Amino acid sequence: MLTIVSHTPVEVDHLALVQEAGNRVDITRQDIPSGLLYRWWSCRAPDWDTADRGRRLDHIRATPDIAGAAHGSRILRPVRGWDQPSDHVPVFAGLDL
Repeated sequence: MLTIVSHTPVEVDHLALVQEAGNRVDITRQDIPSGLLYRWWSCRAPDWDTADRGRRLDHIRATPDIAGAAHGSRILRPVRGWDQPSDHVPVFAGLDL
């Protein structure tokens, strides 16, 4: 995927720099420690669910002080199967601040 928009080396490197600069915590991965965290599937793929060739494009990240208050992340994958859906699905995280 090195030539695909959102996954080119310059994009991946810059995202890593932003995460490291603020010591950002991946809230979704904190709550869902294993498995794929896809939030995007092409609208051109009629078999998107079976093929399961998604991407993780949308992120919820926080500084360590806020990350400790985060819980309950969820990715609403079924929304992608609705009539006339977006190619992105909602992702949520609760924060007790």
